[in-house]
Amino acid sequence: MKLRLSHIKIAGFKSFVDPAHITLPGQIVGIVGPNGCGKSNIIDALRWVLGESRASVLRGDSMQDVIFNGSSKRKPVSRASVELIFDNSRGKAVSQWSGYSEISIKRVLLRDGDSSYHINNQHVRRKDVTDIFLGTGLGARAYAIIEQGMISRIIEARPEELRMFLEEAAGVSRYRDRRRETELRIADTQGNLLRVDDILQELTHQLAHLEVQAAIAMQYRELQSKRDTAQKLLWLLNKQESQIRQHRFSQALEKTKNELEAESARMHEMENQLESMRNEHYVQSDAIHARQGDLYAVNAEIARLEQQLAYSSAQRTRLTQQLANNRQQIKLQQEQLHGIQSSLNQWQKKLEEAYTQVADQENRVNTETCNLPQAEESARDTQALHNSMQLEQMALHQQLQLAQTQCEHIQLNIQRLEARRERLLLEREHLPPVDQEALTEARHILVELECDREERQLQLAQLQAYLSGAHTERKEQRAAMQEQEREQAQAHARLSALEELQEQADHDNRLKQWLARHQLHQHPRLWQSIRIEPGWEDAIEAVLRERVNALTLPRLEDAAYWEEPPPSRFTVYEAEDMPLFETRKNVGLLPFGQFVRCQDTQTACVMANWLSDIYVTESIVQGLSLRRQLPAGAWFVTPKGHLIGTCSILFHAPDNHVHGILARQREMERLLEVVQQLEQRVTHSQRQTALAEESCRGIENRIALLRAMDSELQKRQHEVQVDILKLTQAGERSQDRTSQIDFELKELSEQSASEKQRFLEIRERMEMLHETIEVQQRETEQVKLQMRSRESELRLQREKLQELRNELQEARFLVKTCMEKIADLNHNLTQTGLTVAQLESMLIQTQAELDQINDEPDRQQLQESLENRQAQEQAMVEMRNQLEQTTRMLSQQEQARLSCEQKLPPLREKINEWSLKEQEARLQYEHWAEQLQGMDETTLLPMLAGANLKPDTLHNELIRLDTEIAGLGAVNLAALEELQSCQERKTYLDIQAKDLNEAMDTLQKAIRRIDKESRDLLMSTYDEVNRHLAELFPVLFGGGEARLVLTGDEILDSGIQVMAHPPGKKNSSIHLLSGGEKALTALALVFAMFHLNPAPFCLLDEVDAPLDDTNTERLCKLITKMAENTQFIFISHNKITMELAQQLVGITMQERGVSHVVSVDIEEALRLRTDSTVTA
Repeated sequence: MKLRLSHIKIAGFKSFVDPAHITLPGQIVGIVGPNGCGKSNIIDALRWVLGESRASVLRGDSMQDVIFNGSSKRKPVSRASVELIFDNSRGKAVSQWSGYSEISIKRVLLRDGDSSYHINNQHVRRKDVTDIFLGTGLGARAYAIIEQGMISRIIEARPEELRMFLEEAAGVSRYRDRRRETELRIADTQGNLLRVDDILQELTHQLAHLEVQAAIAMQYRELQSKRDTAQKLLWLLNKQESQIRQHRFSQALEKTKNELEAESARMHEMENQLESMRNEHYVQSDAIHARQGDLYAVNAEIARLEQQLAYSSAQRTRLTQQLANNRQQIKLQQEQLHGIQSSLNQWQKKLEEAYTQVADQENRVNTETCNLPQAEESARDTQALHNSMQLEQMALHQQLQLAQTQCEHIQLNIQRLEARRERLLLEREHLPPVDQEALTEARHILVELECDREERQLQLAQLQAYLSGAHTERKEQRAAMQEQEREQAQAHARLSALEELQEQADHDNRLKQWLARHQLHQHPRLWQSIRIEPGWEDAIEAVLRERVNALTLPRLEDAAYWEEPPPSRFTVYEAEDMPLFETRKNVGLLPFGQFVRCQDTQTACVMANWLSDIYVTESIVQGLSLRRQLPAGAWFVTPKGHLIGTCSILFHAPDNHVHGILARQREMERLLEVVQQLEQRVTHSQRQTALAEESCRGIENRIALLRAMDSELQKRQHEVQVDILKLTQAGERSQDRTSQIDFELKELSEQSASEKQRFLEIRERMEMLHETIEVQQRETEQVKLQMRSRESELRLQREKLQELRNELQEARFLVKTCMEKIADLNHNLTQTGLTVAQLESMLIQTQAELDQINDEPDRQQLQESLENRQAQEQAMVEMRNQLEQTTRMLSQQEQARLSCEQKLPPLREKINEWSLKEQEARLQYEHWAEQLQGMDETTLLPMLAGANLKPDTLHNELIRLDTEIAGLGAVNLAALEELQSCQERKTYLDIQAKDLNEAMDTLQKAIRRIDKESRDLLMSTYDEVNRHLAELFPVLFGGGEARLVLTGDEILDSGIQVMAHPPGKKNSSIHLLSGGEKALTALALVFAMFHLNPAPFCLLDEVDAPLDDTNTERLCKLITKMAENTQFIFISHNKITMELAQQLVGITMQERGVSHVVSVDIEEALRLRTDSTVTA
């Protein structure tokens, strides 16, 4: 025997809420108890602890259903645990557990879903538990656990499912697990190989690309050297020409400024005259609007009167048509009244005839009804006599059958008593003695071990309290650190998003490329140097527009020497200190510049220049009311960015690529400060968490050491306890069993004599019953003939009465029909009269409404309103003529002002043009001087003089070189280093691909070897199980034959069917067998597997329920024989099976919903019974 189950511990599992300890010292243990007490919960507990994960198999909807859910007096518990303790004194357990003399397997489930497995108090995986029982017939789905209904499922299982039982018996399940693991490794290897191949293909393409890039990089370096020399010569020529142009442009600028001042004074005078004429135009417009309102009111009154006259005409036409319709309806209703009255007279005549027919039929029915009771009374008397005689006869038969059953039962009891007497005599001769010396020594060792364990438990409890506090502190530190890291991540994410939006503000790719070519992409932008008051971001964007994204230059003159203009609108400003531009003083107006803060004086000068004519206002309405106070060319700006001038409004709509750029900059600065603070806090939390982690690990190491020491002591304690229990139980069983056997022998003799006397008495009573039954049968036949005659006469008389009643019912129905028809006609007559009266009333009312219609007053009022409208329109024409004359004068004055104003822009443009040219010449000179700074110009001058070069020649040379460089495309200057790195990586991946291919071949060979070993082992097991099945089937059935049949050629994939033929039957299918025959066949198959591979124990749950006594005795004899190699635990209600048990475990449910264990040792019970008898 490999392992033997010695103890079962259950707590909180289903109905076993209290801890229950079941000791199993014998080879055959019976579990008994009434229905519903929880016996089958023990089978579920064993299946659960062995790794069952399907809730349906455990008779639940979810795995939490196995936890006790409360009763009327108990609360639900939060934990379920089951522990099995196996005796491994022979060391037959597999793997690392073979060295333990006792193996404990435990499973714990919490209500929150946390499940854990333990072997000898060590936390293990579910797979570790199932590995112990692989190939033993035990496990979550093995054949050694046979519960209610499983017998029929085994024998009626599909061929594929039946093969799984055979694989478990053969131990092939271990090969299945190895094959599945190997297949997973093959899949992983294939995936890795595919990834390596993909990477190699990508590297091959990348290497070819890098080789081309490396060649282009070498060519790029040569062209760039030539271009640098030509660029320096061009800068020197441009510097000389810029100095000459600067002096000429300065003289032209002064002359144009004097002309502009004269024209500006003339335009201001004309604007004052234009303003007075606009005020006169506003007054005349308001007068026209008031007159227009009066005209609208007159038109509305005319429309109302015309609508009222049209309604009166339509109403007169409608009432005239309604009068004609009412007269026609009255005529039709009067004709209908005459038709209804004629039908009513005809139905009244039919009613009188129906009443006469009903009276005749009632007389005939009453006559027949009076004759029926006498015939019924006679038939009932005869029936009652026959029934009483039948009851007497049935009672006699039941008494005879009962007597026969009692005789058969007494004979079986006598045979069973004799067999029991022989077994008891044989057992008394072979009882073993008791070893008292070994028992005393074991008890002394146990006391010492208990003292050591108490000391270890005290130390462990103290450390557990310390560990709980340390865990709490660690949890709090981790939570604080995670919260701070989350805040830090959110701040970083927000900051990154804002930075990305700021980068996207420069959405023009062509402009980016242009800036990069002119080495301007690293220069700071204007929005990076200014700060705006909150709420005024849209205002600054509306005023500056593209200047928000302006670029700072050391000198504006540098822009004059750019080879090509920017590809889109773009602004640059000078970074040198300049005198602040004085803002115009105006009482009551707030300059916009006060809302802008600059980080340096250069930017402050530029912003003061750009914002000198901009003032703030809270809204458009306020700006319009103050616009007369604005100086010439000045503007109001609102917080939303709308610009208000003296004669215009510019409504602002955000520009997507610069909108929000200043608000985002302010938010980014705030987030930078927050991120720095969070980084400091996270660093501090990480240090505190590390200290808490170190404290927990120290305490846990000490606890683990104490637990290991306690585990060793517990293991030794269990061993000693088992030895004491074995010695004690052996002695008690020997003494108790001797007394019990003596008592049973005496009791068996008395029972045998009593049963023989009862048998003789019952035989005499059976002979008397046979004589009485014969006489009673003759009398019953005579009464039966008389009863049939009376019943025939009664049936004929009832049929005649039923025919008369049917005729009476038809006559009554005719009367009812006539009455209903007459009622309907009377109702219709009344309704038609009411309808005629209503129509006449409507006719009078309609005529009155028609006479009341009079529209003459409305016509007179309409004529007066038309005359009033004509007078209003004439006055409106005169006022409009006057307004048009004023408008023409205003337009002439505006044209004169525009003519004067049009002279100003050309002068300003000319000033700007000369100023820009002068600045351009100066900037170009400074720009070229700056470009040449740090270079030795004396080395370049001989090259210019000797070659007689021109700027166009050098520029064309640069274009040619740029074209050649651009023709090279994007140049990867790091291509050579990348090429070498990729070559090294490809060499490494080639080696890795080779290793993976070799691993694949090795795994495929392992699969083929596993399949071969599984096939050989399964085929030999199939032959052995077939042989044992052929031997066991006749033992259980007393004859017949059974065998296993493969459904296919390949045993690894083929299904298995059971062919069984009980004695005398040639059934074509096992499904044609009875329930008992199916149960015996399934047991024969399971026991055949046990012969091949005996399981440590076998669980049988009421498998004897469909069996009769004879088959039950055969099953018990077979179990007794197989108990030499396998421990049997069964649940049964059968007394014959109970007698087989060496130990009985009782399950009771005295408290509703809560199961308790009552262990009964058969030998101890018999000894107590013997002692009580002797005492009596």
